Amino acid sequence: MKLTEQTRSVTREDALRGRRWLVVDADGRPLGRVASRVASLLRGKHRPDFTPHQDAGDFVVVINAAKVKLTGNKLEDKAYHRHTDYPGGIRTTTAGKLMQSRPERLVEMAVRGMLPKNRLGRQLFNKLKIYRGAEHPHAAQKPEAVKV
Repeated sequence: MKLTEQTRSVTREDALRGRRWLVVDADGRPLGRVASRVASLLRGKHRPDFTPHQDAGDFVVVINAAKVKLTGNKLEDKAYHRHTDYPGGIRTTTAGKLMQSRPERLVEMAVRGMLPKNRLGRQLFNKLKIYRGAEHPHAAQKPEAVKV
């Protein structure tokens, strides 16, 4: 290939046409490994026509989010902070408490931190569906299972 030749970019229509639905089972898997694989699938980095500035990734359904593993002492030591938008309104909770009350949020926050921090990242995040147990309402989309 000559240096003057330009590689062909993928059109938005081609990217949208090739999207699939994928299922990731988080049962017994470490949180970070699941999150990094899911973020990569959402961006479309596994596809040969990956384009950094386009949403060419797949829809991802994560099941068994309540059975995801945290290694070491992370259940007690890992802290999550949020702010209520009031003065002095910082609220802190541990990963263990979050795991008991809303395990989907653990996976959500881990994946969101691995996506771009712009409009594209917010658009990609909308294609992520997380469920606490093994059941999900996306059977009509015929999702394919993916190994983590």
